[in-house]
Amino acid sequence: MKPPAAPIPGDATQVIRLYRSEDKIHPRAVDGFYARWRWAFVALTQLVFYGLPWLSWGDRPAVLFDLGARRFYVFGLVLYPQDFVYLTALLLISAYALFLFTAVAGRLWCGFACPQTVYTELFTRIEHWFEGDRNARLRLDQAPWGFNKLVRKTGKQLVWIALGLWTGFSFVGYFTPIRTLASEVLSLGLGPWEAFWVLFYGFATYGNAGYMREQVCKYMCPYARFQSAMFDRDTLIVSYDVERGEPRGKNAQRGKKGEARSAAVGDCIDCNLCVHVCPTGIDIREGLQYECIGCAACIDVCNGVMDKMATPRGLIRFDTENGLEQHLSRAQRWGRVLRPRVLIYGTVLLLICTGVLWSLLSRHSFRVDVVRDRASLARLVEDGWVENVYRLQLMNATESPQRYRLEAEGLPGLALSQAVSVEVGPAEARWVAVGLRVPPEIAQTLKPGAHPVVWRIRRDGDGAETLTEKSTFVLPR
Repeated sequence: MKPPAAPIPGDATQVIRLYRSEDKIHPRAVDGFYARWRWAFVALTQLVFYGLPWLSWGDRPAVLFDLGARRFYVFGLVLYPQDFVYLTALLLISAYALFLFTAVAGRLWCGFACPQTVYTELFTRIEHWFEGDRNARLRLDQAPWGFNKLVRKTGKQLVWIALGLWTGFSFVGYFTPIRTLASEVLSLGLGPWEAFWVLFYGFATYGNAGYMREQVCKYMCPYARFQSAMFDRDTLIVSYDVERGEPRGKNAQRGKKGEARSAAVGDCIDCNLCVHVCPTGIDIREGLQYECIGCAACIDVCNGVMDKMATPRGLIRFDTENGLEQHLSRAQRWGRVLRPRVLIYGTVLLLICTGVLWSLLSRHSFRVDVVRDRASLARLVEDGWVENVYRLQLMNATESPQRYRLEAEGLPGLALSQAVSVEVGPAEARWVAVGLRVPPEIAQTLKPGAHPVVWRIRRDGDGAETLTEKSTFVLPR
């Protein structure tokens, strides 16, 4: 076998790699109006996420998805798998709300309330506490390993891991009562599935927010890809005012304080701080880019620079493409909000929300499933009566015991094999076997085959309800 040929001097052959690792982005800390709003949303979302599993409703958690018992508790609501339509409605509401919000205000959800953004903010702040701001982190990464670097890096990793595990623990607390889960953790008696999901969710939080960060937004999140279908020229986006900022000029081109600057120099001093604070590492001065998550960090830092340069704020601001080109006022921009796509999204969202609200308000306090006994479709019993056996599942959607009476109608002489009154415990489901009978003189006058019947289930007590379920009664040939 011949050895590989040596490269020929002056050969223009170039090796193109299919994958190139990206340099780590070290966003600079920034303070300002939008940064404070962003941290307010971080506090609000995490207060809800971490606090909701600990909130009690009576003698149970206020929100609990009990997969083992197939019951979902949401404050005063008790939902069963048969209520899956509400999950579908919730997904539709979330989708259309996102479409509507994006058409009006761009990717503000991504920049202020998306879980990936929220946890990246938390993990970046922890990194800032241990390693310093952007320049200090860059120097620390380039420095050789020593005691100082080891302590700072190790401390950061330990807090990251603790936050990831607490996040996984809180997530599992929505499926297992969190106080029970805490006692199992303290006694080292955590079940295998709970342990798996605590570790899995914790590791996902640690990896996504600690290391992958902007790569999740740029490469993994589908929203960044299809957002352009919801954008138009009247969508509010983070914008750089090219007419005002260009041509860029360094401080040397601006003269001393109080002196007139050259007319050929724009307001942008090319400090690159807008790039340094960007969590996805883009330059907003290059125009609208799909990597922009609308966090407005560049707006805050640019406004600070404009204040120091004694020039008006708003070189980088929330604006629309039409607003920039046509120099629209704020009132004129708001006047363009109610455009066809916004009206369509809003109308559909309103209809879905109205339908869900009406369904919840008119929802019965119990549910019934009727299943025919397929082992014996029809049989003859004493005195020639024809009997069909049914299995009824009564599901109590309240948190107090209820009693139900079963009745049936639809055929002449139709009767239950015995009077049935069933008590079902709080938020409990119970199967009941019931026989329906038809006298022989009626059975002889009816055609063989299936005949429709109606079950009536009545709830006793104040505000009694009646629920009907259709089924069939089979007569043998």
